[in-house]
Amino acid sequence: MRAVQLPQGRPDPVGGADGAAPDAVRPDARTAGAAVSLSSSVRAWRDQGREISISGRTVFVTDRGEGDLPLVLIHGFPGSSHDWAGLVPLLPGRVITLDLPGYGFSDKGFDAPYTLFDQTDAVEAVLAELGVTRCVVVGHDMGDTVTAELAHRSNAGELAFAIEQIILTNGSVFIDLAQLTRGQKLTLRLPNRPSLFSMPTVILRRSLMESFTRTAPPPPGAVDDLIAMIKHDRGDRLMPRLIRYIEERRVHQDRWTAGFVDFPGPLTMVWGTEDPIAILPMTERMKALRPATSVVPLPGIGHWTSIEAPERLAAEIERALRA
Repeated sequence: MRAVQLPQGRPDPVGGADGAAPDAVRPDARTAGAAVSLSSSVRAWRDQGREISISGRTVFVTDRGEGDLPLVLIHGFPGSSHDWAGLVPLLPGRVITLDLPGYGFSDKGFDAPYTLFDQTDAVEAVLAELGVTRCVVVGHDMGDTVTAELAHRSNAGELAFAIEQIILTNGSVFIDLAQLTRGQKLTLRLPNRPSLFSMPTVILRRSLMESFTRTAPPPPGAVDDLIAMIKHDRGDRLMPRLIRYIEERRVHQDRWTAGFVDFPGPLTMVWGTEDPIAILPMTERMKALRPATSVVPLPGIGHWTSIEAPERLAAEIERALRA
């Protein structure tokens, strides 16, 4: 397994140049807590992937299918690459997913940096390791912002690969329009350091349920799998660190809006209309700023498009690829 070095010299993130909280702590192994039970779906997903070492950090990736224009799927907060598990088998050609550092089966070091710039660096390093020279990027939630930073770097000629097309699913591309849940607001009030204790499952479940609605409820087992991937390797204790991406979004909104507006290739927004967080007016603003943007509403679908309606999302992705 070859180690890959991350790019250097990105803009200073919120909270310091290295993105690490100054009072971050490394927990003793005795406080790691009990192992989390994984469903058969999550175990099967894990078995399909492998680990890549980038600058001493382990990143979990899946890479299936063939083709010279792979789809690169970037998950959001607090999800993981498993969010795409129902979608990937429905997509054509080569499809690549990864767990961003701090999520899923990737490293969850308590004193590691987790800024959006670091996450974008990780995507760059993974694609370099996989030999990708051109791709289509599909984002969700926080992954939309990682995609925006990739677009910004692409527009500036800073990427080693070409982004041919961008497809966005529900995410807070305009943070001022985001309707944050109570759980998100409460987590943002916590100190910017790993929690000393595991987050109770009942609180995690309640917070995740706030991202679904009565008209767009979670499929059976979906919330359990989300919780298992969050809690895997004490990831729930990282939540107060990982959620700082919202603060970064506020600071760097202009940069990431420009990343999309100035992107020269096709940009499609496939949007669940019932999303209680990343509301439909975000697509209207993007359309006003970038008239060439294609907006595809998905009536009756909420925030988690790939989990709630993988067949419908796959059909729209294929349609965008053919356009």
